Amino acid sequence: MFDELKPHLVELRKRLAISAASLIVMFFVMFYFHEPILNWIVEPLNTALIEVGKKSIHAADGMVTTSQVGGAFFVALKVAFFAAIVAALPIILSQIWLFVAPGLYANEKKMLVPFIVGGTVMFIIGILFAYYIVTPFGFNFLITFGSFKFTPLINIEDYVGFFTKIMFGFGIAFELPIFAYFLALLGMINDRQMTDFFKYAIVIIFIVAALLTPPDVLTQLLMAGPLIILYGLSILIVKVVNPAPPLEEEDEDDEEDETVAIENKSE
Repeated sequence: MFDELKPHLVELRKRLAISAASLIVMFFVMFYFHEPILNWIVEPLNTALIEVGKKSIHAADGMVTTSQVGGAFFVALKVAFFAAIVAALPIILSQIWLFVAPGLYANEKKMLVPFIVGGTVMFIIGILFAYYIVTPFGFNFLITFGSFKFTPLINIEDYVGFFTKIMFGFGIAFELPIFAYFLALLGMINDRQMTDFFKYAIVIIFIVAALLTPPDVLTQLLMAGPLIILYGLSILIVKVVNPAPPLEEEDEDDEEDETVAIENKSE
């Protein structure tokens, strides 16, 4: 058994090594540009703090602070790593596809470029949606709430970690139609299976939204809503790529399987 798995493990190690190498290279590149990237990340926070200054009469304007020795350096590392993952995503997706490709048919192997482009574009769309739609509502609500009594002092380390979690959450969530398409292409799922799973998907979506967003209902709905729409879009995509057979055909196949099983037992 190990001899059969050994070639796959060698191939997996190769793909992981290439992905890790691309991530390391991109990390050093992005570390060089960490200041403009950090300015982009902090912009929604600064906008919310400006709103605090406008609404607050008795309290002072909010501030972005650091509570650690060398905090700015560790923030730069986090920012560079976050940007490196996004920049290296096409290479990482290509390695995933090349690892799976040996088990695909010739026509399926040609989908490498659509998989890389589609996966990268949808991930970036998810990040942009979170940045321009979700975070302004969430941060404005959370920071301005109670600011007439308290001065918000935002720890930059906590903020960057919180920000990247939301960005990655939306980026991965927006990959759903892409992965649904390719799973349907491989015949692993069909539209009926996804439709039957829809009621469970709703529960999972709201749990994920609660874990990845600030603890307010508005922001959670801003994540759960698009996810539900993406799931519905995925059902339509799968229906085109790999539609479920009619129920009559499935019943006939089940009857044939039962007949064959009975005949085998009688023999």
